[in-house]
Amino acid sequence: MRSLRFDNRFVAELPADPLTGAGIREVRGALYSHVNPTPVAESQLLAWSREVAGLIGLDNADVASPEFAQVFAGNALLPGMQPYAANYGGHQFGHWAGQLGDGRAISLGEVLNAAGQRWELQLKGAGPTPYSRHADGRAVLRSSIREFLCSEAMHHLGVPTTRALSLVATGEAVVRDMFYDGHAAPEPGAVVCRVAPSFLRFGNFELPASRGELQLLRQLVDFTLRRDFPELQGAGETLYAQWFAEVCRRTAVMVAQWMRVGFVHGVMNTDNLSILGLTIDYGPYGWVDNYDPDWTPNTTDAQGRRYRFGWQPKVAYWNLTRLASALSSLFAGPEPLQQGLQVYRETYAAAERDNAARKLGLAECRQEDLAMMEDLQSLMHQGEMDMTLFFRGLSRLVQEEMLPHRFDGVFYSEEKRQAIEPALADWLQRYAERLASNPLSEELRQSRMLASNPRYVPRNYLVQQVIDRAEQGDPGGITELLEVMRHPYDDQPGNEAFAQRRPDWARDRAGCSMLSCSS
Repeated sequence: MRSLRFDNRFVAELPADPLTGAGIREVRGALYSHVNPTPVAESQLLAWSREVAGLIGLDNADVASPEFAQVFAGNALLPGMQPYAANYGGHQFGHWAGQLGDGRAISLGEVLNAAGQRWELQLKGAGPTPYSRHADGRAVLRSSIREFLCSEAMHHLGVPTTRALSLVATGEAVVRDMFYDGHAAPEPGAVVCRVAPSFLRFGNFELPASRGELQLLRQLVDFTLRRDFPELQGAGETLYAQWFAEVCRRTAVMVAQWMRVGFVHGVMNTDNLSILGLTIDYGPYGWVDNYDPDWTPNTTDAQGRRYRFGWQPKVAYWNLTRLASALSSLFAGPEPLQQGLQVYRETYAAAERDNAARKLGLAECRQEDLAMMEDLQSLMHQGEMDMTLFFRGLSRLVQEEMLPHRFDGVFYSEEKRQAIEPALADWLQRYAERLASNPLSEELRQSRMLASNPRYVPRNYLVQQVIDRAEQGDPGGITELLEVMRHPYDDQPGNEAFAQRRPDWARDRAGCSMLSCSS
């Protein structure tokens, strides 16, 4: 396995915890702690992403070397690696939680590739850190498969996201109580190598602000600007205001893409939102099958439904207000931060209109088109219609084919199909009339829709089937699903089974509709 070029600016330029090792402790005046991954019993490479390997300068031969699985299981370090766990806090379910930190994630270092791009390598499930809060710092196979597959699927869907390089089995059992109901059991363990330009999140800035460590906060902000936002110009408040507005803009773009493809993050705490506007920390996420704005996959959120599908734009805005509060000491008054929040509102509104135009194949989205989309979503909810299948089906129809029976296969309930059919017929007629004034050609309209409405998404039940196979000793399903998700907008003859609506057996099955933060 070849050497990689490391340029570890985070540990080189920012203050470290004076203590080393994994002992649990409160860490003040520092942004990270030096800690090494804990070796595992037996490393076995289960899956890897060739695209991500290429990003950091590795090829097939490198991945095939015995050293690769050792390094990315946490059993060995490459020259230049300087492992650490980051120190951050966060608001969880709307409440300040204090110090949190990387409890089972250990960053190995920052790689510079041949193009000069910076990629941070981070092992999830690599063992305890000072922030593990008496947990074991490990990850189970099922959650690791979910993170690996969804990270890469989201990228290919065009959603801003962290990436995943590898998935390695540890040969060790990890005890987990999946639903925190007293039924703990041993499960196979695994380690995922996550890759991103940076894993900084809102909580990195909230923690020093909460402690009054304002010089440390400013130091982190200045570092972030130098390393991660070099395109921004200016100084002082002007520069800080530009940066916050850009964070708001990127967050709006990210959440709008979630809504376009039907992704539900499930645990949008401030420690789980990236400062770069990347989808980060794939835990109890889910994919909308039957359209339901009130659905949340996270059982911990089942009562309050704070993180339900339809609320994600609002929660992201609330999280940005928490970040604004943390940054307030950098400004003489609130106006620059208020302007940044306005950027979020305007960007999201524009992205929502663009989503509607693209999903409906319109050259532009008028105000009445937004109303038409809202009416459609209401019908989809009432009729228990599959979101992905409906929009994909709509993408293929010409004006003369806008008839309800064309969508019989998207319903989860025959009774609801019959009940909704007259209203759906009315909506389709309204849509056909709107297309009559659409300047796009029929061919261009369809191609625009097919590029925005995926044929394949990593539905919860598909991933659960992969997990079931892997837990029985057959990891082949991981690569099979990954290959399908590399081209989510293309028709793939022979892969029709990956584009089916959720089967009845998966409606209430754990891992398909019920997930927890250990998922």
